[in-house]
Amino acid sequence: MSLLRRRKQPQPPPEQPNEDSSNGSDLDEKGMKKPGSSSSSAAPPPEAAAAAAKEATKRTRARWSCVDSCCWLVGCVCSAWWLLLFLYNAMPASFPQYVTEAITGPLPDPPGVKLQKEGLRAKHPVVFVPGIVTGGLELWEGHQCAEGLFRKRLWGGTFGDVYKRPLCWVEHMSLDNETGLDKPGIRVRPVTGLVAADYFVPGYFVWAVLIANLARIGYEEKTMYMAAYDWRLSFQNTEVRDQTLSRIKSNIELLVATNGGNRVVVIPHSMGVLYFLHFMKWVEAPPPMGGGGGPNWCAKHIKSVMNIGGPFLGVPKAVAGLFSSEAKDVAVARAIAPEVLDSDFLGLQTLRHLMRMTRTWDSTMSMIPKGGDTIWGDLDWSPEDGFECKAKNQKINDSEVSKDANGKNEVHPEPVKYGRIVSFGKDVAEAPSSEIEQIEFRDAVKGNNIAHSNTSCRDIWTEYHELGWGGIKAVADYKVYTAGSIIDLLRFVAPRMMQRGSVHFSYGIADNLDDPKYGHYKYWSNPLETKLPNAPEMEIFSMYGVGIPTERAYVYKLAPQAECYIPFQIDASAEGGDENSCLKGGVYLSNGDETVPVLSAGYMCAKGWRGKTRFNPSGSKTYIREYSHSPPSNLLEGRGTQSGAHVDIMGNFALIEDIIRIAAGATGEELGGDQVYSDIFKWSDKIKLKL
Repeated sequence: MSLLRRRKQPQPPPEQPNEDSSNGSDLDEKGMKKPGSSSSSAAPPPEAAAAAAKEATKRTRARWSCVDSCCWLVGCVCSAWWLLLFLYNAMPASFPQYVTEAITGPLPDPPGVKLQKEGLRAKHPVVFVPGIVTGGLELWEGHQCAEGLFRKRLWGGTFGDVYKRPLCWVEHMSLDNETGLDKPGIRVRPVTGLVAADYFVPGYFVWAVLIANLARIGYEEKTMYMAAYDWRLSFQNTEVRDQTLSRIKSNIELLVATNGGNRVVVIPHSMGVLYFLHFMKWVEAPPPMGGGGGPNWCAKHIKSVMNIGGPFLGVPKAVAGLFSSEAKDVAVARAIAPEVLDSDFLGLQTLRHLMRMTRTWDSTMSMIPKGGDTIWGDLDWSPEDGFECKAKNQKINDSEVSKDANGKNEVHPEPVKYGRIVSFGKDVAEAPSSEIEQIEFRDAVKGNNIAHSNTSCRDIWTEYHELGWGGIKAVADYKVYTAGSIIDLLRFVAPRMMQRGSVHFSYGIADNLDDPKYGHYKYWSNPLETKLPNAPEMEIFSMYGVGIPTERAYVYKLAPQAECYIPFQIDASAEGGDENSCLKGGVYLSNGDETVPVLSAGYMCAKGWRGKTRFNPSGSKTYIREYSHSPPSNLLEGRGTQSGAHVDIMGNFALIEDIIRIAAGATGEELGGDQVYSDIFKWSDKIKLKL
């Protein structure tokens, strides 16, 4: 208590500086009076104080370096990351769904839950056939630069090694340029099991949503099988190197035998559609070329083939990829930042390394357009003539509008000549064919290219280094290429690649399917040069998205000359006259799923295989199921449940429901038959093909 009552002692007044000390503070080291000093103790004027403070601030800012800014930025990013990670792990699992439902309303039940409530149960075993690039690949043997990567994914997963050692990654992902098989000392093999293609990268599903919904009605790993394969190889070489086709045959037989004799439902996606078409011919063909299953194997083992986004007749996108390592998005990117993709920026030479790698993947040649001008059109005609690329919110331009009989505004789009798959210049793409003067390129003499002797060029070798200026000029002088001349174009600019491809793939139309030559495996993935199996009870579905602008033809230009360069590129400056134009960034767009045009995905089931035809002699039933694209309404919906995009459609609830019903025992008729939103039947009727 005495402490509480103790009062604070008064402090003595501060000692006043005497005149000597004051005067001393005004003297410098030499005893001279400092400028501006005063013998009095008065405070400096306000102007001087403000100037001193400003000078101190400048000195502080000068000390803040670029390193400080980087550290500050990294600190903020890391802090935000850890905060979000904490919140993600702390919040209830149902919180994202709660927020989504609060914004958009109650979400519908997933198809598996809905159909489980209806009483559907697993019946037919299911086989998944992934497409190009969606299946994981792992390293089993590599060079010294790949030390520590044994059985690590080189493709799929996190792609961490692309950033750590990009050139080593390119070397190991490339195949031998002569054989189309492994390079010496390198073995990259497909990942097996359902995990091979459930997710492409963490968080980006491919088959995972479909697998989860099938599990809702009782499916498990013993009733589902992922037919993983090395999608870089030609289809027949997957059997030569890995015996993949034999493994698929054995697994299907096992699934049927262990599930009460119920035949399998096969679900191929993208290029997997062509791969399984090849398999159905291989399995019936006698050895050594085929699997020796006999003419009735498919009838005994396959209930339905539900093709998703199938490029049955190829895709123009494959032409752009092989010709210049481009597509629409790449062309836009290189137009925005050419230094990143075109030049030797940081020594990356991105597109050239990409071309070097992808031109060794023989599978890419399976998707070159098939059927020539008969299917895809010529200089003056195409099946899609009259297609209109209407913007969702049209803005009417008075100069391009007329009024119909009812007085309503009617937009007249410019007609698109889709048959001209590659045109050198927008003027050539739009000109009447009579005004186009083509100079034959097939017999042109390829000039010398000094860049071929450059060491760095040999390191990223593409066949353009052997084409020379003379060959490049000859290609451009021909001006326009249709599906009929595209094959000759690729043979001219990439003869070694096409020489390998000609052993494994064909792109024509068979005159007589009974000709013994069509027993060769090179024809088996072309639906226009092969017959469907003798399986009248087998159903074939073509399921794909519509309503998304899809690449159909290209406007090209010569690229600026440089060492080790790709001489051709899409002219991203070529644009249509208005927002309703089909020409965007040098690419003519048509209806499709963003990758496969409707014409390629739908023609065979709409007409080529419909009923008993020479391509479908047993009369297997065919159905078209189109899914109109509806993008997600907000970010919380992720990739959406009504998407028609080429990969995102794998999460489309309507498509998943159709698949589950067929797997549970329904037929195509019970599903409702055809479901069509596009003009596929109208376009198919325009194609004059002997059936």
